[in-house]
Amino acid sequence: MGARRRTAALATGAALAAAVWLGGATAVAAPGDAPAPTAPGVHPGVQTRTDGAQCTANFLFRDGDDVFVGQAAHCSGTGAATETDGCDSASLPLGTEVEVGGASKPGELVYNSWLAMQEAGETDPDACAFNDFALVKLAPEDAAAASGAVPFFGGPSGVDTDGSGVGEVVRSYGNSELRGGVTLLSPKIGTVAGEHGNGWSHDVLTVTPGIPGDSGSAFLSADGRALGVLSTLQFAPVPASNGVSDLAKMLGYARDHGAGDVELVTG
Repeated sequence: MGARRRTAALATGAALAAAVWLGGATAVAAPGDAPAPTAPGVHPGVQTRTDGAQCTANFLFRDGDDVFVGQAAHCSGTGAATETDGCDSASLPLGTEVEVGGASKPGELVYNSWLAMQEAGETDPDACAFNDFALVKLAPEDAAAASGAVPFFGGPSGVDTDGSGVGEVVRSYGNSELRGGVTLLSPKIGTVAGEHGNGWSHDVLTVTPGIPGDSGSAFLSADGRALGVLSTLQFAPVPASNGVSDLAKMLGYARDHGAGDVELVTG
């Protein structure tokens, strides 16, 4: 759902409802987490731009001294919006520069699940459909000032490894440029409506739903763990729901396919 690759409309009524509802809410940190960052710098929820495609960064990751910000793999896709199978959809190559909000220098695309699956000859249809994850390496000076905390909510406290159940509360922070800088509509709270792909994807309903530019944004489970990243806008079986790709599965795949010993940075 990068602004270049996904199409959807933000309903005015839903936006107003979100404004009223969130206007009465306060930022709630997940249990044991620090408050969300207020200082400038790279953190979950900043905008990323890959060859013009605007997305939202999800979580921060680390491997030794290297620090990465996560985004959706499809944010560097070069095909049509209907090309969503990661095992045969085209993508920009590793080494592509990515503009990262709050960073003084462009980051570098160093892992992309679509490219990794194609190189590995992946045949699992669930992985092909839902493994939508990429890592952007930050310059050392930007890495030193980066924060792992999710705006408004705080967290993550770790990776959610047991998936989600129907009705479970989830939280997210999208940063689409289509909102024109109105951050009141960026925090989202919702529930899980279902699951697909043997746990690879979770259908979620939030007020308001994710829109183009929110792609890749972080989703937290009820206890503040990193559940997944926003991947698609769903029209069925639940209209206006979002598909959230499971982080634990995608992170495991990344470690097994060239991403090293990358670990989540907690809030």
